[in-house]
Amino acid sequence: MPVVSFGRPIRNSRENRVGSWLSRGWSRAPGDQFRYRVASFVLVDSYPVALPLDGVLVADLTQNVAGPFCTQILGDMGAEVVKVERPGRGDDARAWAPPWWGGESAAFMAMNRNKKSLALDLKKDGGLEVLRRLVARADVFVQSLRAGAVAELGVDFAGATRLNPRLVYCSITAYGARGPLADLPGYDPLMQAYGGLMSVNGHPGQEPARVGTSIVDMGTGMWAALGVVAALRRRDATGRAVEVTTALFETALMWVSYHAMGYLGDGEVPRPHGSGTAMIAPYQAFPTADGYAMVGAGSDVLFQRLCEALAAPALAHDARFADNPARVRNRAALGEALAALTRGLKTAELLERLRAAGVPAAPILTIDAVVEEPQTRASGMLVQAPHPRIPGYRSVGLPLLWDGVRPEVRRVPPLLGEHSADVLTTLGYTLDDVRGLRAQGVVQ
Repeated sequence: MPVVSFGRPIRNSRENRVGSWLSRGWSRAPGDQFRYRVASFVLVDSYPVALPLDGVLVADLTQNVAGPFCTQILGDMGAEVVKVERPGRGDDARAWAPPWWGGESAAFMAMNRNKKSLALDLKKDGGLEVLRRLVARADVFVQSLRAGAVAELGVDFAGATRLNPRLVYCSITAYGARGPLADLPGYDPLMQAYGGLMSVNGHPGQEPARVGTSIVDMGTGMWAALGVVAALRRRDATGRAVEVTTALFETALMWVSYHAMGYLGDGEVPRPHGSGTAMIAPYQAFPTADGYAMVGAGSDVLFQRLCEALAAPALAHDARFADNPARVRNRAALGEALAALTRGLKTAELLERLRAAGVPAAPILTIDAVVEEPQTRASGMLVQAPHPRIPGYRSVGLPLLWDGVRPEVRRVPPLLGEHSADVLTTLGYTLDDVRGLRAQGVVQ
């Protein structure tokens, strides 16, 4: 159970002076000694307020992107996350580079803050025993092993809940638990292809284009985290285990939901629209004298304002562009007419005009420009933290605020096995036990 309810200050005058708050840890088996940890909190009006998942222990048996993104979200929310990895090479994402940052994979670092790393060989009996102890103590177990592998380890839902009848058990799968493809592995680009995303991305007549980020993986991680949080509430109400299942393929289907609804409605197969979208016009990037700008005139009023800002009021009265359905039908002619006007303006001038008129518009920035944008700095999304190996370390934070405060990086992305001894001793192993397990190659 969480140490305190979210929103309730943890008060202790002596501990306030030193800036740390101690609470009972997650060693809960009968006869265990209490172990202590620093509670996860944010400061609100100078009071420490526990993060929503403070006191929740997550056993993380995932790798690559979807699972680690899920458990990073849970860690950002205050959970204690123990990432179980193979000795030697660990999570495959540790080798997804370049780019490197200080000798560590930037891709791995993006998905693995606020976690401890336990390097554990699950092919050895001693390793399975450690995993079972961890699952028995955990509030949440997240796994993304191939179909059948988790059952072989004895930590499928049935096996894990025999160890822990109050466990929230989350499986992150490729195609789900049912259907002809249920046993196949899956990766983000495969799901973008198979789920229809690539058919509506890119430009007409060009080769298929993948969305330039792991949108299916990261989306699945988000759904998994949402499912876990809801399941914790249900578990706390009933006292019983809850099984949560997510799938990359199902996330891809969700991301094409309005395309699918359009097809089901009129039978027309959606096609790519470049920077635009099928059901709104004008709603796309337009050329300027020195680049491009994105314009979103998503209503009749905004279209009228756009025409006025471009000194072309006649366009707003053209019957071909009288309302949004008409503009969609005459998209090509409208695009040509507007592009002829925007090409005569530099991007900054166009944006100034449109914003002054109340028309949504934005520059098309590269990542280096985004990082340096005043809005990025003001948002606080680039979260800084002391790092023992990387000066100037920053990370893209959780896009949520609680009482106006964003969760911090409490623990930088770990080295492989960095916390193995710490986790093992918390699970009740002695230091002699730890040395023995290392000698046997069970842990690193």
